Amino acid sequence: MKRKIIEIDQDKCIGCGVCIPNCPEGAIQMIDGKARLISDLFCDGLGACLGHCPVSAITIEEREAEPYDERKVMENIIRQGPNTIKAHLEHLESHGQKEFLGAALDVLKAKGIENPLENKETGMKHEHMHEGCPGSRSMNFTRPGERKSDESGTRESQLTHWPIQLHLLSPQAPHYKGQDVLLAADCTAFSLGDFHKDFLKGKALAIACPKLDDGQEIYLRKIVSLIDDAEINTLTVMIMEVPCCMGLFRLAREAAQQAKRKIPIKLVVVGIQGDIKSQEWA
Repeated sequence: MKRKIIEIDQDKCIGCGVCIPNCPEGAIQMIDGKARLISDLFCDGLGACLGHCPVSAITIEEREAEPYDERKVMENIIRQGPNTIKAHLEHLESHGQKEFLGAALDVLKAKGIENPLENKETGMKHEHMHEGCPGSRSMNFTRPGERKSDESGTRESQLTHWPIQLHLLSPQAPHYKGQDVLLAADCTAFSLGDFHKDFLKGKALAIACPKLDDGQEIYLRKIVSLIDDAEINTLTVMIMEVPCCMGLFRLAREAAQQAKRKIPIKLVVVGIQGDIKSQEWA
C-alpha cells in the first residue's frame, strides 16, 4: 500500500541518535553509526522524530510500504514503561488517529494494563498534558482579565505581494529583487499579534511549514535562488518554539551554505502564547 513514512538521508545523518528516543514506536535504530528505519511496520508516518534531528536528515515521503501495525508497535511500547505508553497514546490522539488508538487500547486491555488516558477517579479522559509532540499539544491560553489591547482603529496590512507560499512563489518575481525577506513558519502570524507591524513591514514575505509541507528539496532550491538570483539583502527566518519548527531554520541555513552569495540570516523564535522567545543574527 502507498502511505506516508519517514525517510532518513544517510548522507546527512551524523549518527547523533537524538531521533531514537523520540520514536517510541521503535522504528529507528542505530546501525553502523547511522540512524536507520528498521521496519515499515513500526513507522506511523506522523513524524514525531522530525523536529529533533539537528541536521534535518529525516523527512516524510509517500511511497509503497508495509501497513503500519499498531499491535506490534504496542509490544515495543509496553516494554518501555507507563510514561512511554502514555506519550504514545497521546501522540496518536493528538493526530486524530482513532483507529490506531483503538487498537493500542485493545492491546492494553488484553494484557490487563491500565489506560493512562483515563482519570482514575472520574473515568474521563484528561485534558492534554502529554509528553509527545510539543507542536501538537492542546492548550488553553484564556485568562480572564488579562491580555488587554487597543481595539480602536484599523491597522493596515503590510503585505505587498502575492503569492507568498514558498511552493507557489517565484524567486525571480520583481518584488523579491534586492529586498529583505521574511521567511515565516505558517503558525507565526496567527500567534504574534504584531506580526505585520513589527516584522513584516518593509519586507518581502514567504511562508512554509517545515513539518507538514512536502517537497523540502524544492524549498531548498527556492531559498538558494532567492539568495543568488533575486540577490536579497537579508533573510529573517521566523519560527515557533516547538521542536519541529526548527526544520525551517535548518533548511534556510543549508540553502545559505549552498548559495554563492553570502547574506545575513536572522532567527526569530515565537512563543506559542505570542511572545518573542529570542531573536538573533545567526
